[in-house]
Order: sequence, then C-alpha cells, then structure tokens
Amino acid sequence: MTDLTRLTAAEMAARLSAGTVTSVDLTQAHLDRIAAVDGDVHAYLHVNAEEALTTARDVDARRAAGEDLHPLAGVPIAIKDVVVTQGIPTTAGSKILEGWVPPYDATLVERVRAAGMPILGKTNMDEFAMGSSTEHSAYGPTRNPWDLTRIPGGSGGGSAAAVAAFAAPLAVGTDTGGSIRQPGAVTGTVGVKPTYGGISRYGLIAMASSLDQAGPVTRTVLDSALLHELLGGHDPRDSTSIPEAVPPVVDAARQGASGDLAGVRIGVVKELSGDGYQAGVSARFEESLEVLRGLGAEIVEVSCPNFEYALGAYYLIMPAEASSNLAKFDGMRFGLRVEPDEGPVTAERVMSATRGAGFGDEVKRRVILGTYALSAGYYDAYYGSAQKVRTLIQRDFDAAFEQVDVLVSPTAPTTAFELGSKLDDPLAMYLNDIATIPANLAGVPGMSLPNGVSDDGLPVGFQILAPAKQDHRMYRVGAALETALEKSWGGPLLEQAPELEEKA
Repeated sequence: MTDLTRLTAAEMAARLSAGTVTSVDLTQAHLDRIAAVDGDVHAYLHVNAEEALTTARDVDARRAAGEDLHPLAGVPIAIKDVVVTQGIPTTAGSKILEGWVPPYDATLVERVRAAGMPILGKTNMDEFAMGSSTEHSAYGPTRNPWDLTRIPGGSGGGSAAAVAAFAAPLAVGTDTGGSIRQPGAVTGTVGVKPTYGGISRYGLIAMASSLDQAGPVTRTVLDSALLHELLGGHDPRDSTSIPEAVPPVVDAARQGASGDLAGVRIGVVKELSGDGYQAGVSARFEESLEVLRGLGAEIVEVSCPNFEYALGAYYLIMPAEASSNLAKFDGMRFGLRVEPDEGPVTAERVMSATRGAGFGDEVKRRVILGTYALSAGYYDAYYGSAQKVRTLIQRDFDAAFEQVDVLVSPTAPTTAFELGSKLDDPLAMYLNDIATIPANLAGVPGMSLPNGVSDDGLPVGFQILAPAKQDHRMYRVGAALETALEKSWGGPLLEQAPELEEKA
C-alpha cells in the first residue's frame, strides 16, 4: 500500500499546498487502494474513477497557475449513497433506486465540488439508512476492516469502512440515530453529527426529516473539523438550515490538541453506562475519563432520567416519518417500476408490486410500524406520546448543560458483532443505538472518536455531546483526548488494525 493513503487529510492538504504531491497522485493512490481491498471490504457501491481524476488534474493545473484554492482542494473524498450526486448513480442502498442518476447535486456535494475535492465514489449503506450494521443494503453487506467477519456499523458502514481501510481520507455520512457515530466506534474512526441544521439536508434522501443530519467521517478530529467547516453554513433551500456561521470548529480542534482542558466541566451521563455495556467498552471509557482528568478537566456525574425512554420514542418517531417520506417511491415517477404478473395494470397494483419488489425486509418493517403509529385511533397513544418524551429528553439536555460544558458516554454498548448474528433479532440490533439516539431527538451535536481496543481486539468509541450550536466544544475536548491517547499508543489507533490483504 502506498504511504500516501496513510496521510491524514490535513497532511495531504499541507503537501498539496507545498507542491510535494499532486492531487492526481493522491487520487490515483486511493483508487489503487480501492481496487486492491474493496473486493473484500465492499465499502463502495460505485467508484467514480474517471471524474475523480479529471477533477484532480483540474485542481493541479489551477494550483500550478497560482490560483487561490480551498485548503482541501485536491484531497479525495467519498460520499454516502443517500446523498444525491449529479451524474453519479445514487441508490440509498435500495433496489427501488437501482441505476438512478440524479439530475442535481445536494448542497453539500456542491460545496465539495466547488472546493475542488475529487469524489472517489458512493459508499454502501443500510437501505434508506435503516440499520446499524450495513447488512440491510440491497447490494450486500460491508465488512469491518479490523475483522472481515464483523459488521462495520450502520447505516453508514460503507463510509466508515472506506476511511478505516485507507480507501478514502475523508467521507460524508448521515446520522439519524447514530449512523455516523456508531460506525465510527466499531471501525476506529472519527464520526461527527453536527447540530441539527448545521449542514444542509437539501439533497439528502430523507428517512426521518426531523432527525437526519449529514456529517464528517474521518481518521482524526482535525480532519473532521476541516470537513465540517467546508460543508456547514446556511442554505436557503433547506428550511431547517441554521442561518448562522459555522462554529469555530477548526480553531477549537487545534486548541484542544495543545492538551489543556483546565476549567472544562465534563458530565458523565449516568443513564448511558452500566448493564448491557461490554466490559472492555466500560474499561476504556473509565480510562479515558482519567486521561481527561489529567488534562485539567473536571469530571462530574450527570443524570438525564428521560434518556431511559429515548430508544422507545425514537422507534416510533423515526418509522412514522420514514413511512411518510418513502411514500414517493411508488413506481410512477422514477426508480424501479414493477407491473403485476396477472390481472389489470392499475396504479394501486403497480405501486404494490413495485414496493414489494423494491423494498427490503427492514424497510417494510419500519414503514408498517410507522404507518400503524400514525393511523387513526393510535396517533395520540404512540406518535403523540413519543413527541412528548422527545421534549422531556430535550429538557434533560438543557438541565445538564447548565451544569457542564459537554456530556460524555461510550458511543456503543459493544464492539463490532459478527455478520449475521443479529439479523433475526431486530430489537437486539436497535439496542446498538441506545447511547447515540438522544442527541438526534434533541438536535444537539455529537462526536465519536476511538479510545482504544477492547479485550477482543476490536476498537471502542468515546462519545462527546455538546449544546446545540456549540459544536466547537466537542472538537476541543475530542482533540485533547485524541492527542493524549495517541501519545500513549505511539500513533493512531488504526495503525494497530490488522493489514488487509491487497489483491493484484
């Protein structure tokens, strides 16, 4: 494997600026890495080689001509396949959109293209972002680069696996209940869910509109900050977009890397630990708290009693919104169209045949759950009650942030489980999001960064939550912890991962 793929995005940007490497070099190195390992990992659904190299050549020519470029110009990136990309197939991991090529770009893709970043391809995901393992993709599962028999998390396992496998330095994910952070935890990568509305949702194929949020998937906290700064900011095409500047996330990450957390109060969420958390996960969490204490932070326990009900509330609100959002996939306007084998070809029968053939089991399960929760006679008992719980969770966050600057917990209760081990038990699968869901219900930002390996040799994630629109707080704490841990490890955690076998 070429050393170029081992560089962080910040290091790549510095070398590009200094002229010691070209974007073509970086892009080709990653395309070669994809060709060598992705047959086993299956992080990508579509590889965008020709366009990526064209973009790289253009950036190199503009840099040679002395043009003032964005700091990330020429650094390659991968995009989760739930984000629409003009001229590049976008499937959301579903057969119902197989072969669909969007006629426009999502706002975040516009910003990536405007910055001159070569798009390596579209990454695999659970169908319509419904899952915690990327096993619900209609195109086959992605595998964890640490252990190819294990899941890479979900729904954005493809983005996390691409970054962990050194097949992309940066990637974009989306997080509805933990789909950036939980894959980050189980692959040893950094995953960030910004404040809801901090990055435009225009051009994201919606699952649950009040919960979905795009964000960075990277190998370092600074790389996440650099990508967050590029992607964020107000977008008038998204009614939920925050009409304010991006918080100073890059400055905060650089400040945190100095290792000084004096005066920072960190709250340990009592309800996000204990029973159900793997012993190695809990051990690494306690060790990380000691590291933060050694950096000058004050550690206190905080109770958020309504977090206990977050999982139940989420699995009523999310399916209800999904059932509404997925109604557009009906075989009438775009995507798959299946006509009934026998009998009259009516609109109703075409819709039924198309959705039956095009949607996978997990999508059907959630659409049925959501439709039931919204049905007459059950709306107040289920969906209405879940929204009341959501308000209580938001109040828990408000009360907690009056006492502390950030909240912390393990990102996921366990390390990566074996492929296929939970497919027959949806409730067990849903429990993987127990620590990440509260942030989506409240709209607050969250970060997961690697904080060691468990006794089984698999990576563990540390979650940091901050108040809405105060994303920079978690970058400061995250960078400080990352720097201290990497000093103790002698380098990045991913350097401890088993090397993938490269194919000729």
